[in-house]
Amino acid sequence: MSKDKYGAYQQQQKQSLSPREVEAMAFTKAALLLEDAKKVANDVDEFSRALRFNHLLWTIMQADITEDENQLPPEIKANVMSLSIFVDKQTTKALRSGDGKDLDVLININRNLAAGLRTNPDDQKEIEANDAAVQKAQGGSGTAQSA
Repeated sequence: MSKDKYGAYQQQQKQSLSPREVEAMAFTKAALLLEDAKKVANDVDEFSRALRFNHLLWTIMQADITEDENQLPPEIKANVMSLSIFVDKQTTKALRSGDGKDLDVLININRNLAAGLRTNPDDQKEIEANDAAVQKAQGGSGTAQSA
């Protein structure tokens, strides 16, 4: 397939996805980049590139939940903000250490959020399971602030 046709296909695919699906894809991409970076932690450029992509994704999430037009309930906004603060701290820790193990919690958070975004919002059991997995990834503290 030529580059132009492939690009057109990608553009059409993006236009047909729901916002939840786009967010799930972004979190999945971030997790995959972090997993790849973990395998080559000695490659500082790839390691920092993956962390920068993840940080940008979470910065966009922070900006989105602070917009007046965002219709998420206040409790969910607070949880996302708390989690994003934790992600910021973990990102800084990973950048300083250069240790691939510091990426594990970021990978788990992104994968769990992607899975949660792909579920039916009415499926409360799945949502609760994803919340528990994220809390476990944070060390069971219940909030990212205390991590």
